[in-house]
Amino acid sequence: MQSHFLRKIGCGGSSSAVLLVNRTILLHRAIKLDLLSKNISYLTLKYLSWRNCDSKNILLSKNHSLLPLSSLQTHINHSFVRRKGILAMADISQFVLPNDQPVVSLDCEEAFNALTDQEKKYAHHLSQASWNGGLIVFLQTSPESPLIFSLLHKLFLSQPIKELQKVATEQCKYTEDEFKAVLVYTCGILTNAGNYKGFGDSKILPNLSAERFESLVLASAAFKKEPEKIKYLWENVKNGIYSLDTKQKSLGLGDKGISTYFSSNCTMEDADVITEYMKKKNIEGYNNRLFKTVENGVTTYEIRMASSLSGDAEGITHGEEEFQGCKIKITRGDYGGLIGKVAAHLEKAKAVAANENEVQMIDNYIKSFTQGSLDAHKNGSRYWIKDKGPVIETYIGFIETYRDPAGMRGEFEGFVAMVNKEMSAKFTELVDKAEDFLTLLPWPKEFEKDTFLRPDFTSLDVLTFSGSGIPAGINIPNYDEIRQSEGFKNVSLGNVIPASYQQTVIPFLSEEDQALLSKYRVPAFEVQVGLHELLGHGSGKLFRREEGGKFNFPPDTLDPLTGQKISTWFEVGETYDSKFSTMGSTYEECRAECVGLYLSLDKNVLRRLTLKMKQQNRSAALKL
Repeated sequence: MQSHFLRKIGCGGSSSAVLLVNRTILLHRAIKLDLLSKNISYLTLKYLSWRNCDSKNILLSKNHSLLPLSSLQTHINHSFVRRKGILAMADISQFVLPNDQPVVSLDCEEAFNALTDQEKKYAHHLSQASWNGGLIVFLQTSPESPLIFSLLHKLFLSQPIKELQKVATEQCKYTEDEFKAVLVYTCGILTNAGNYKGFGDSKILPNLSAERFESLVLASAAFKKEPEKIKYLWENVKNGIYSLDTKQKSLGLGDKGISTYFSSNCTMEDADVITEYMKKKNIEGYNNRLFKTVENGVTTYEIRMASSLSGDAEGITHGEEEFQGCKIKITRGDYGGLIGKVAAHLEKAKAVAANENEVQMIDNYIKSFTQGSLDAHKNGSRYWIKDKGPVIETYIGFIETYRDPAGMRGEFEGFVAMVNKEMSAKFTELVDKAEDFLTLLPWPKEFEKDTFLRPDFTSLDVLTFSGSGIPAGINIPNYDEIRQSEGFKNVSLGNVIPASYQQTVIPFLSEEDQALLSKYRVPAFEVQVGLHELLGHGSGKLFRREEGGKFNFPPDTLDPLTGQKISTWFEVGETYDSKFSTMGSTYEECRAECVGLYLSLDKNVLRRLTLKMKQQNRSAALKL
């Protein structure tokens, strides 16, 4: 809900999607990627069925360095799909990644080399925690995503890219475009942490037929080493890879799409029942999934918390209880194998933390991931807010709710970054003037917090970012009670913004306008991100009726649209996500974007942000 994501800028048939990668972690050869190195662990599942698609059925090798998951946005071409032995022409332009997909570097080498040895170790262990946790996103995306990851990992781990390409061209008679399509599809799976787009939620298909893909799989060194395993993986994923049945075209719930936040038999009506139950019990959904069973006509819902430990735990789990004619129980142990590795690496990071706030922050994260306690993660977030101006910035957990059809359950995310001091100083000026800028917004002061909670606002060079997409800026934590009364942090991911513009062609502009755009679009986007995060997500007040009936706003406050007294508010136990549900993230992002755009047109705001433009160019920039 609080991330400012990159947008594509292409028009018409031009693809302007960008694959952002971390130079120090993964990519070395542009589109000819050495995708998988020797030290990366593999993941397999014992069974394909949804009920078994959880962490209990994951097998990890002893060496468990993980693939980074960068950011990708796309649109596509026509292609051929072979299904059930018949080659048919299909318009799959929404689902196939183009072979001319740009690949750019997300450079952090200089910033990382400037760290001390202790800081490098801290960043390393936090990164390992993020990458291990990042595999959870495959489980959160679709039933087949973990199997696809396992298949591709084995395919590329078993032989170098050049050797695999030789097999493809000589034995399988691949064209250059066909082999490139395999590489691009693999990039898409790794980048989006699954076979559905992190931005847009539509399915990702390979740009070659199932028959052609299978020929490479069966001719590979991976198949020669483990024929039964590779054959099993392929047979169990090929339908999931290529199927474009109505439900499988997009993420969603019930008949509307695929979701692994819920068991496959759940509908939106089931989600509504559980939302009402969780509201009654003051339970938030960030770190759980829902599983439904029906036996002898009785529906039982299991709310399963993410944790490395299983079994009963006071204040976290409870046995079955009746609610609206069904039974509900709360268990824990979801994603247990993976999230246990997250906690183990956090323990190592704690040993080289820089201060007590970081130690307490990590301790609470470990408690949350081990025990399944969301309250512990909230406490860790409180220490994170107190850790002002760290050299290494990080945040990890079940954060954004974009991809949950009910808008409550968080996707796992972890990032590690180094502070860019020069750009951070620029954002400090924005924070210094934030209270003045808030008065420029077109609503009464009663709609703002009683006291502006001055946040930490830093620009960071990203070292690691695990999840289904990498943002340009973040405003977190998302927990309402912390944001409203204790504060938050704003983060601009500084090396993401210029990396996203490493494209040579800007469509539909004259050379003169291209030059103007190239000169100012990075600083302009920095301004927009800063305003979006700090004064977009950071502005506004949630009107509440507290326990005892007292309101947190004057009773005579008027609605500026109607001129009447405020007539709606949040009741005890209600949260933004529980009330706005599926439209919550969209509404909040639109609100923040509108604030950013509104203020970016104010010349005083721009001057305070010191864009470091020459005086003679300033007037031109202010007209953009």
